[in-house]
Amino acid sequence: MPQAEPRLATDASQSLVGRFRATRRLMQDLLEPLSEADATIQSMDDASPAKWHAAHTTWFWETFLLRDHAPEYALFDEQFPFLFNSYYEAEGERIARRNRGLVTRPTLEQVLDWRQHVDAAMEALLGNPACADLIELGIAHEQQHIELLLTDIKHAFSKNPLGPAMWDKTHKQAPAQQDGWISHPGGIARIGHQAEGFAFDNEGPAHRTLLQPFALSRRLVTNADWAEFIADGGYRDHRLWLSDAWAWLDRRDIGSPLYWRGDEHFTHCGWQVRDPDAPVSHISFYEAEAFATWAGARLPTEFEWEAVARGQDAPQDAPSFEPAAGNQLDGAAPPQPVGTAELFGDVWQFTRSTYSPYPRFQPEPGAVGEYNGKFMAGQWVLKGASCATVRGHSRPSYRNFFYSQQRWQFTGLRLAKDI
Repeated sequence: MPQAEPRLATDASQSLVGRFRATRRLMQDLLEPLSEADATIQSMDDASPAKWHAAHTTWFWETFLLRDHAPEYALFDEQFPFLFNSYYEAEGERIARRNRGLVTRPTLEQVLDWRQHVDAAMEALLGNPACADLIELGIAHEQQHIELLLTDIKHAFSKNPLGPAMWDKTHKQAPAQQDGWISHPGGIARIGHQAEGFAFDNEGPAHRTLLQPFALSRRLVTNADWAEFIADGGYRDHRLWLSDAWAWLDRRDIGSPLYWRGDEHFTHCGWQVRDPDAPVSHISFYEAEAFATWAGARLPTEFEWEAVARGQDAPQDAPSFEPAAGNQLDGAAPPQPVGTAELFGDVWQFTRSTYSPYPRFQPEPGAVGEYNGKFMAGQWVLKGASCATVRGHSRPSYRNFFYSQQRWQFTGLRLAKDI
């Protein structure tokens, strides 16, 4: 990777250059413990191979930065845009998502060569003010794919009968979380990104919404809470489940969160004894909704969650994926929900809000406008970031989104109630 000093003297530009390099290194560091087979496997349609994440993020820089802002740049390989475009219709044909695991060539080594080639070419653009906004977007985009790589490889390893570990460590015990509720009087709340700095287009425009009085749980639902739900027949009581959810349970024969096996669960450290005090994770919206009904509560709306979080910054000790100095994985803690007193980190928290555009939302022009807007249908908003989220994505206005049945991400829940 290029290690030249930043060219610009301003703190902001140095930060941009440093974050670009650190993000690119972090993605590559995650590939180092993987074999060629590890990096190529695709364990389900929702997941992508680790090699594909490394390649697609490189395609992003080549397509949206180098192609338009570096006239002398030539494509590293003319076949790569077809192989590693994700869903950008404006960028032409692409391989079907379900077939990404069939791309055994190029090899991982060739993808790494491409990354190095693109990084070297990007050095000339890192100090260009006209490229700053796109570079910010590219950094955030690659950080999202770092999180996806972590959760996708976890799913792939969980399918291996040997239960391989990406980290040779054991998980630490979670502290007992504080019970209680955070009351909010309701009223008019201002929602959406309102501060300076980067935000995705789906976080705005800022707007006002009316809230009724409510309360938000101080703690996340834990593994012990979920075990009680199971023991009480929660997965067998049709009264707790939405109609589509009940059909989903029957089709999939589901009776526990993803990765549960007896008193164990699968982690990046292999199979581990499940900590009852740790936040439950890897549940679907269907399961979160059923649990909330069983508990005599409900899921918060995204606006309620944000109103409580407004004015708070994610603390530096909030669980997130942040390797040690130098971005080396040696010494880095594996992604692990541990339970804290904070709203941020640990697990993405389901809300009862559908993923829809805010008032006056307009997607960005051109291909980058496909980043978020065209997915605003049929999904649910999650808030709060997770232990696999790269630090910097934990802000009140951040909107993650998944379909009702998806649960391979670090997803959990925090209860709400009317007052």
